[in-house]
Amino acid sequence: MTSTTASRREVLPETRRSVTHKFSIAGHEGYLTVGLFEDGRPGEIFVKMSKEGSTLSGLMQGFCRAFSLCLQHGLPLSEACQRFRGMRFEPLGMTSNPDVPECSSILDYVANYLLHEFGSGR
Repeated sequence: MTSTTASRREVLPETRRSVTHKFSIAGHEGYLTVGLFEDGRPGEIFVKMSKEGSTLSGLMQGFCRAFSLCLQHGLPLSEACQRFRGMRFEPLGMTSNPDVPECSSILDYVANYLLHEFGSGR
């Protein structure tokens, strides 16, 4: 027996507000752009790292697409972020952000930044 559950995707407006945040992890610079729904909730993310290789770039694009779709299908930001906090891989260490002074990976940094900036209750 096959069960199907229809999930309704909340689409962002064609023209949307966004926040772009420059960061550095152990000397590796990056940019996080967060596209916002009309009510100010995050609805999509993009991460661009300088000096990244094609493998890292592809994996980051896949992560951003999946994370964005989760938000658009109603997964609360706090739950989405909890899945990626504490993941450990290079680059890791000290960051340029005093609100998130250390991280264990790019994904850990993004999750902690989103929770700090947009609140864990959203």
